[in-house]
Amino acid sequence: MTKGDKILIFSILVISLLSLFYIRNMAFNYDEKYISIQVNGIEIKKIIFDRSLIGKTISIKTEFGYNLIEIGDGKVRVIEADCPDKLDVKQGYISEVGEVIVCLPNRLVIEIKGVADADLDYISH
Repeated sequence: MTKGDKILIFSILVISLLSLFYIRNMAFNYDEKYISIQVNGIEIKKIIFDRSLIGKTISIKTEFGYNLIEIGDGKVRVIEADCPDKLDVKQGYISEVGEVIVCLPNRLVIEIKGVADADLDYISH
């Protein structure tokens, strides 16, 4: 292996790593993010994070069970559930786009998504 081969390999690695970081930052760089709450595969609420919602709790009562959700400063968690294992409560806060809280017994999915459209309300049913 010559000195030129080593320089070529090193430069390809550096360019690859820089490209990876650039693409990662661009793919997950959202001006706003929102909470998508789904029960049994159907989205029932979309909530855009806002300072006025910090500390607010949302009760989700369905035929499958009960969950109480708390909204923090750019994060969300389940604080109460009637499911037997309470794994959703133990998970704690999620705050990044793509993170998910799932409660299988209650068929509840809470996901943080990035805002692609500007037509979302702060809270809609």
